[in-house]
Amino acid sequence: MSTHSTSGPAIEARDLIKTYSAGRGKERIRALDGLSLKIARGEVFGLLGPNGAGKSTTVKILTTLARADSGEALVDGIDVTRHAADVRHRIGLVSQKPGSDPMATGRENLTLSGRIYGLSASETRNRADELLSRFGLDQAADRLTKTYSGGMARKLDVALGLMHRPSVLILDEPTTGLDPEARVEMWHEIETLARNEDTTVLLTTHYLDEADHLADRLAIVDRGRVVAQGTSDALKGELHGDTILFEVDSPATALIVAQRFNGLSGLSDITTEGRAIRARAEDGASALPIVLAHLEQAAIPVVSATVSRPSLDDVYLRHAGRAFAKENS
Repeated sequence: MSTHSTSGPAIEARDLIKTYSAGRGKERIRALDGLSLKIARGEVFGLLGPNGAGKSTTVKILTTLARADSGEALVDGIDVTRHAADVRHRIGLVSQKPGSDPMATGRENLTLSGRIYGLSASETRNRADELLSRFGLDQAADRLTKTYSGGMARKLDVALGLMHRPSVLILDEPTTGLDPEARVEMWHEIETLARNEDTTVLLTTHYLDEADHLADRLAIVDRGRVVAQGTSDALKGELHGDTILFEVDSPATALIVAQRFNGLSGLSDITTEGRAIRARAEDGASALPIVLAHLEQAAIPVVSATVSRPSLDDVYLRHAGRAFAKENS
């Protein structure tokens, strides 16, 4: 039986590298390229990145479903490669795909999960009742889960992950495919997990607003590496000043505007994306009228112009060199 620390990080990954075959004779795809992170006990930690950034590969390694080519990963102080069985008993996993049996009821799904994890019959019954009530599924407990709405099914998935009281709960894209109302309900449930269950939560997402709202700390992943890590406020606070965003009539005009902006003092980090031009200014409210006057003098029509405080999209742009929304399109 392995030993583990109860005082160290809940999750720690060091220099993880993972490659996959792209086919015979083709160069291997590097899904993780030296990814490292450290997650404290009891926090909700967001792993934020566009599709294909390496989030799901990281989850597979942490949950013993895949092995890294090199590097080390510890969950609850336990090496995920050398003591995989111990790790599986300490984690709960809510994967992107539904985890329940559609031809069983909600209660039957929870009962089976409890028995698989070694809970007694009475422990399983009490825990199932507790979770059904907590997630608002008690009225639907004895219905087949194939009749559940998307939001109800996702709540059941989370309940299944919590059935054996894991010390670490991993939620892989938990709100993908949910309607806005169901997403908000799931956010509320996730917010209470660490407090009510004394559980560390690792949340992977490609939604900027989700990471901003839920995560105590987060790591931005790009092309298999962590490019930024910290609280949302701290990461945004590293970007001084304001973001100015302009939209013009065509991508060609946007490139012309970007060239003109390079000659204006007070503007920095100028980038274009389609018809949009983004720049940074120490005082956006003061800079905006000056820039608009400059464009008017050059007979360049502006469709829209906004000033905003730094966002996680700005953080991603700074570290990855491209806009987050473009990566997810």
